[in-house]
Amino acid sequence: MSIRVGLLALSVAIAASGAVGTLHLQIKEYEVPTPKSRPHDPAMAPDGALWYTGQGANKLGRLDPASGQFKEYPLKAAGSGPHGLVADTDGNIWFTAISGGYVGKLDPKSGAITEYRPADGTEIDPHTPVFDREGILWFTNEDTNYIGRLDPKTGKMSLVKVPTAHAVPYGIVVLPNGQPFFCEFGANKLGTIDPKSMTVHEYALPNASARPRRLALAPDGTIFYTDYARGYLGHFDPAAGRLLKEWPSPGGEGSEPYGIAITSDGIVWYSESGVNPNTLVRFDPKAESFSAESIPSGGGTVRNMVATRDGRLYLACSGVNKVAVVQAAR
Repeated sequence: MSIRVGLLALSVAIAASGAVGTLHLQIKEYEVPTPKSRPHDPAMAPDGALWYTGQGANKLGRLDPASGQFKEYPLKAAGSGPHGLVADTDGNIWFTAISGGYVGKLDPKSGAITEYRPADGTEIDPHTPVFDREGILWFTNEDTNYIGRLDPKTGKMSLVKVPTAHAVPYGIVVLPNGQPFFCEFGANKLGTIDPKSMTVHEYALPNASARPRRLALAPDGTIFYTDYARGYLGHFDPAAGRLLKEWPSPGGEGSEPYGIAITSDGIVWYSESGVNPNTLVRFDPKAESFSAESIPSGGGTVRNMVATRDGRLYLACSGVNKVAVVQAAR
């Protein structure tokens, strides 16, 4: 598998920090059943249910937002450390076991769990999963520095190293052209991988101190990402291979922007984890305006969030043992 590395042009526009509006959101939080579960990531199932990884409880959980009812699913392998998760079109829940070193599939109807590992015994620490349009599951690996590919039909897993050492591959999405696009939290870089050749292409961000952690795909095919280290929101164009613009987050240099999602209207939502209580920030790309509201419980670090088809947000509030549903549409 060949690897090619590219550098990003250094031209970049930085917006000055302006006034921050106040939001009036309906943020409904739910205490998850098992104490100290540390809900890490949320996901939306085809039926609209909110799923989450109970990293500290070694369980997956399901919330029916309509009834407020929970159901938990214990994992087979002790100490799996479930991290990220995503639903397939049949309603199966695929999750990354970052401590257990495998990718898992839960059938919610039967409770059966299938575990997938590299055939050659390679050590992995799966982090964040995403499906492409062909039904292939892609996933980042934080410390082992791989991007992984899993074919659910055959169970075959393929891995490729990210060129930059200690890159810490983190958030990942799939572009409209079918290419996975990911953050390198251990470097000032973003990257893509060719689905056929498994060729990795990296893009260095202009500021050497940038540490992109999570990212979200906008309706126009561009990417917004949270720069956790610098306290910035960035806008990147994968087609042009360049940073379009970046903005200081309302909470300032130490705001630690983290979980991010984009609703169908193109509005960017993310959480500031370095602000106490954590904030939920709304960014309008057209007006380049920010609004923010505190999360009622404090959030305890919102590590990831997802946007639903009807304009809501699902949040995992890991430090306070809660998940949340936000009525984001205006």
